[in-house]
Amino acid sequence: MDKLTENLSELGTGCSLPISLEVIGERWCFMILRASFNGVRHFEDFLSEIGIARNILANRLTRLVDAGIMSRRPCDHDKRKVEYRLTDKGTDLLSVIVAIRQWGEKWETGVRSNPVLADAKDRQPISQITIRAHDDRILSLEDLCWIDETELQNHASDNSKGASDRGDMVVRHLKEIGEPSAA
Repeated sequence: MDKLTENLSELGTGCSLPISLEVIGERWCFMILRASFNGVRHFEDFLSEIGIARNILANRLTRLVDAGIMSRRPCDHDKRKVEYRLTDKGTDLLSVIVAIRQWGEKWETGVRSNPVLADAKDRQPISQITIRAHDDRILSLEDLCWIDETELQNHASDNSKGASDRGDMVVRHLKEIGEPSAA
């Protein structure tokens, strides 16, 4: 188990990343989601707001509806029109969109996007999206490791018997995998 890593050869057979990317991992899907988070709901409005071709928009909206990320329904005020709304599954993508936006601000544009996403309560800009531990500590690459699921299950059953030390678990620290580049 000294080679403990994600199984990268099993693309799409149980790994959530490739499966998720099949649904949302394309530029236009992200642009549609961003527009949805900005209140765009109608086909023609998506066309004019994001400058997407009609056939591509129809395809991506169908994909997002089929995946349960958006719903398609008649408008309340005009039953001849259709509106697209984010489902709960879709709204759960907000942190993903914000994290990608923040990454782009830091590494691509170098400036904060306008308008600024802020807390509605105190009107202050939101913090950076971070990876957090179970106790809410902010974690960095040096704090992370891979653990085989069977190790976690075995330890969970041991914990019910009073054991609490996890130092004997087989892990692979991400910091051992390679230093992040200074790109």
